[in-house]
Amino acid sequence: MSSSSVSNILFTLGVVLAAGWPAQGMASGDSSAPLRLYAMHCGSLSLESMSMFEDTDEYTATPGDLVVPCYLIRHPEGDLIWDTGLGDQLARHGDGVVIGEGVTARVEVTLEAQLRQLDLLPGDIDYVAFSHFHFDHTNNAPLFAQSTYIVNRKELDWAQGTPTPFGVNLESLNVLADAKTQLIEFDHDVFNDGSVRILQAPGHTPGHQVLMLQLTNAGTVILSGDLYHTHDNHELSRVPAINTSRAETLASIDRISRLMEKHDARLVIQHAPEDFAALPRFPAHLD
Repeated sequence: MSSSSVSNILFTLGVVLAAGWPAQGMASGDSSAPLRLYAMHCGSLSLESMSMFEDTDEYTATPGDLVVPCYLIRHPEGDLIWDTGLGDQLARHGDGVVIGEGVTARVEVTLEAQLRQLDLLPGDIDYVAFSHFHFDHTNNAPLFAQSTYIVNRKELDWAQGTPTPFGVNLESLNVLADAKTQLIEFDHDVFNDGSVRILQAPGHTPGHQVLMLQLTNAGTVILSGDLYHTHDNHELSRVPAINTSRAETLASIDRISRLMEKHDARLVIQHAPEDFAALPRFPAHLD
């Protein structure tokens, strides 16, 4: 994808997402229940070619569809949103928006509406964290202006570099300037009990991360971020052409594979429609 196409994508999204988001009051997590994972549908991407997701000509002229999820993790000590999706304002465009070079983005139901199904408002969310700062993971970030953003320092420095890196929508990150922010540099135990851990897995971007959960009934679940986009990429260790470091990507693949083996973990490839469909249909949850 050319730099001009990236600019077109971000300009289009900037226009579509220009309206502001309301802030709501703060509330705490549900202290009466065990750890729960909710998968919310925060958009989809249809691509005429998947070639950006490999660097060995495996997907040349191969179309594909990706789901764009958001996840709510409910812990007795607070609620965490992991990745925030394409942006609720896209829901106004029922047929989707062409955002550049054969890529169409759609949002069928807003993140805010899904939270309301659980009697939650954006301001009730205690923490927001991101696998990385590509636009399809950050565009609803302004919804949560009263939350604490858990931010990877290396990822933030990269996203704020000049020129703006591929796929970063800085407008969605402006909220960080005035919000409560917790900067992290290494693995991070969100609730200090080992149940919700942000793990460093750089390569897709310099500060890319995955989320590992220890659930009572489902066991260990790892949310992949963009370490993998497809099952083929996972099984064959394919590296997207858009990644910032091939070597770091392969090292991260090795690390997460070892953790999966150690913990007998279930891997959820976040962009894979089949993995999203295999999770409990919202508002049901995994626990």
